[in-house]
Amino acid sequence: MDRIRTPASQRKRQKGMHSPKFSCSYEIKFNNFVIFIMQRKMGMTRRTFLMELARSKGFRVESELSDSVTHIVAENNSYLEVLDWLRGQAVGDSSRFELLDISWLTACMEAGRPVDSEMKYRLTEQADRYPTLNTPESEVPLFTASKVSQYSCQRKTTLNNCNKKFTDAFEIMAENYEFKENEIFCLEFLRAASVLKCLPFPVTRMKDIQGLPCMGDQVRDVIEEIIEDGESSRAKDVLNDERYKSFKQFTSVFGVGVKTSEKWFRMGLRTLEEVKADKTLKLSKMQRAGFLYYEDLVSFVSKAEADAVSLIVKNTVCTFLPDALVTITGGFRRGKKIGHDIDFLITNPGPREDDELLHKVVDLWKKQGLLLYCDIIESTFVKEQIPSREVDAMDHFQKCFAILKLYTPSTDNSSYNTSKECDMAEVKDWKAIRVDLVITPFEQYAYALLGWTGSRQFGRDLRRYATHERKMMLDNHALYDKRKNSCIQRKTTEETRTLN
Repeated sequence: MDRIRTPASQRKRQKGMHSPKFSCSYEIKFNNFVIFIMQRKMGMTRRTFLMELARSKGFRVESELSDSVTHIVAENNSYLEVLDWLRGQAVGDSSRFELLDISWLTACMEAGRPVDSEMKYRLTEQADRYPTLNTPESEVPLFTASKVSQYSCQRKTTLNNCNKKFTDAFEIMAENYEFKENEIFCLEFLRAASVLKCLPFPVTRMKDIQGLPCMGDQVRDVIEEIIEDGESSRAKDVLNDERYKSFKQFTSVFGVGVKTSEKWFRMGLRTLEEVKADKTLKLSKMQRAGFLYYEDLVSFVSKAEADAVSLIVKNTVCTFLPDALVTITGGFRRGKKIGHDIDFLITNPGPREDDELLHKVVDLWKKQGLLLYCDIIESTFVKEQIPSREVDAMDHFQKCFAILKLYTPSTDNSSYNTSKECDMAEVKDWKAIRVDLVITPFEQYAYALLGWTGSRQFGRDLRRYATHERKMMLDNHALYDKRKNSCIQRKTTEETRTLN
C-alpha cells in the first residue's frame, strides 16, 4: 500500500507527536469503505477516539492518508479547506474520495453500518457559497481589521465570546507567565485574548486575523495550531506542568499570591494537602481564613448570591450613613452572571462623611454573627501624589477585605430529623462569600467606579490610552492633563471615558 507523501513542513510539525497504540484488533465488516478522519480542527484526542469507535463498529479506518482510502471525514472544514489540505498532502486527484462531514460518520455509528452518503453529508463547493449552521451569515457582518484599536477601552466587547477556544488557551499561557513573573509575555497573551473577544465572528483561518493588533508571533503560532489541530499543544503542556499545577492550587487560596507560591514550591510542596500537613509553615490570618473556608471561596458566586449580599451591605451602610451611595462593581456590574467575589464602592454625595464607617459596619456584622474574617486597610491618599504614573498602580482608598456568612434559604424542613440522634450543629445552612468594600470621596467617585468596574485589561488599556494618546494621566483618583498642569473634574464614568 502506497502512503501519500507528507510535506516536510507537515512532518516537522508532527515531530514528537505519537498517536496512542491500541492492542485491540477489531473484525472488519465493511471492506468496501476505507475511512480517513482528518485531524485538522478536530484535535488528536478526539480523532483517536472516533477512529477506535468506528473500528469497534466494524469499519476500516486508516491512521494515515493512503491510496486505499475511499471516504475522507472532516469536522468544521469546508469543501475548499479540505481540498487545500489535500493539496498540501501532494494529492493530485481528489475526485476519487468521498468528502464527507463528521455528521455522516455519526450517522453510521448510530446505525451500526454505513449509511448512504446523501447530499446533506457531502462537502461540496456549492455548500460553501451558503452560510453554515455554525456560522450564520447574519452573524458575520462587514468587518475591517484595521479599524480595531490596540486599546480595549476603544473597542466594543460583549459577553458573547465567539473565540473561546483561542482565548482560553491565551489565558492559560498568560497565567503561566504571570506565575513566572514574566510581565511582557503575560500581557502579550492577555491583550491578544482581549482583541479576539471583541470579534463578532469566530476565527477559522489565519486570514481572519490579518491586520488585527496585538497578534505577535507567539500568539499567531497558538492560533494556527488550534485552527489546524483543534487544540494548542503549548497550552496542554502548561496544564500538565508540575509547577503550573502547584501554583494554580496555591493561588486559589485566599491570601496566597505568586511570592508565597514560589516559596512553598521551593520547599518541595506540591499540593494543598502537603501545605496543610506542614506544621512548620506560619500562615497569615488571611491565609488561615482562606484554608478554613476554602470550599466555599473557590466556588462561583451567583448573581442571586451577589444580590443578597448587596442588600446586606446597603442596609448596614445606610444604618450609619443614610445618604450613602453603595454600588456593586467588578464583573457583576459588567453584566456577568457569576464571579469569585463581590466588590462594593461606597461614597456619600452629601456634606456628611464618616471616617469610621467601615469600622462601624464591621462591628455590626460581628454582633450579627455574619463576619467570618476582615482586614481593614486605612487610606494612604496624598493629594500631591495623584494621579499615579504607574499603569497598574493600586489606589489609596480605605478598604475592607472581608468574608461574610450568607445564609442560604431553607428548602424542605420536613427532611430534617428532629430526634436527639441528629446533631443540628453539623447542618451548614450558610456559605462563605468574599466581599470587598471601598470608601471613596464623592469627588473621586467617577474615577473609582470606572477603575473598580474593570475589567483589569480595560483599566490597564484606558490608562495607557490616556498617557500615549491624550497626554494625560489617569488612575482611580483623578485625571490629570499634563498640557494644562491641572486635574479635570468628572462626575460620571461616561464623562471619564471620553478623556477630552
